[in-house]
Amino acid sequence: MKLTDFTYEVKEGIGISFQAIRANKMRSVLTMLGIVIGIVSVTLMGTAIEGLSRAFNESVSKLGADVLYVQKFPWFFGGDDWWKFRNRKDIDLKQYRDVKDQATTISAITPLSRRRLTIKYGNRSSDGIIVSGANEQYILTTGASMDLGRFFSQAEANGGRPVAVIGYTVAENLFPSETPLGKNVKIGGVSFRIVGVIGKQGSFLGMDLDNCAVIPITNFLQKFASHRRGIDLNVKVADMKDLENTKEELRGILRKIRSVKPGAEDDFAINQQEMFIQTFNKIGIVVAGIGLFITALSLFVGAIGIMNIMFVSVSERTKEIGIRKAIGAKRSTILLQFLIESAALSLVGGIIGIIISYPLSLLINQILPTSMPILVVLIAIIISVLVGMISGFLPANRASKMDPVEALRYE
Repeated sequence: MKLTDFTYEVKEGIGISFQAIRANKMRSVLTMLGIVIGIVSVTLMGTAIEGLSRAFNESVSKLGADVLYVQKFPWFFGGDDWWKFRNRKDIDLKQYRDVKDQATTISAITPLSRRRLTIKYGNRSSDGIIVSGANEQYILTTGASMDLGRFFSQAEANGGRPVAVIGYTVAENLFPSETPLGKNVKIGGVSFRIVGVIGKQGSFLGMDLDNCAVIPITNFLQKFASHRRGIDLNVKVADMKDLENTKEELRGILRKIRSVKPGAEDDFAINQQEMFIQTFNKIGIVVAGIGLFITALSLFVGAIGIMNIMFVSVSERTKEIGIRKAIGAKRSTILLQFLIESAALSLVGGIIGIIISYPLSLLINQILPTSMPILVVLIAIIISVLVGMISGFLPANRASKMDPVEALRYE
């Protein structure tokens, strides 16, 4: 078959298809319903997964790919292991100093301890603020920047001076119309002088990172951690290429200073950004699998509907098929005509599904982050066309095999 002949047959097939759809509007709409539901399902699932993935990656990027988090607890573990991790020895300031002195492949390290406290200024107060005790390198290990003032110095950190750096949200709540620099606030009932405001950081997995304050670690441990002296270590790698080497170096130093016997399990955890990404990807695969099963079920129902209607259409147009074959229409021409008709029926359903999906995705976006990239739309259109062609193949094949004499006798 020449290309020009094929193009003409496709064009003619499209014309006949839409003429048949217009002639049986109600039947066509009911037939499309399954495809519409299926495409709405696949589109919403795609937009939800894409939106959640973007939001998650944006949040996790705040952890820093080049930062290692040394803690008692691993970030992800089974519930049965909680007591084992809980009974591990605390990481303390002496171990922090040993790691700082012995590590050769790091660019910054800070001890870290946190507690939720109330911050007051005059008659204003903010409750549930995450107050962190850290050293002067905290700003380097978090990748944050200063919006106002400065971060506290090494001398202030080592001396446990009563200075504090507050987050953007805290500054807005306590100082709506004045500068916070130089002001004294009460953190957990203890007076601190504000020397800086951290720039806006946004949120991490729903937690407001700007609802925070940072004070020197020695001051924090003296004033707010009398019941618990354990700390974490945030370690920034000097060269991202040496991430694994740095991790192994830290592991060796920690095992030595914590007196872990050879062959014994580590009594600490070295966490990193990659753990979050791997866990999210595993969850994403499960969610996508469930979503695909539901979508496939909807599309299967839609495909059965199209197949049934196409069999009815073939039966109704038996004489037409006989006439066309009698005047020389090839088997491939008849096959192509009915394939195009079933594909067109499914395509229209797919387009309607996409039109419905867009405003629904905007509504869902008020609760969960969604994103509808052009790729999701293209995939939905391709799926709808493929479903139409596959479901229409058996009726089209039956039509193409009809004997013209028997078809002309059909009543």
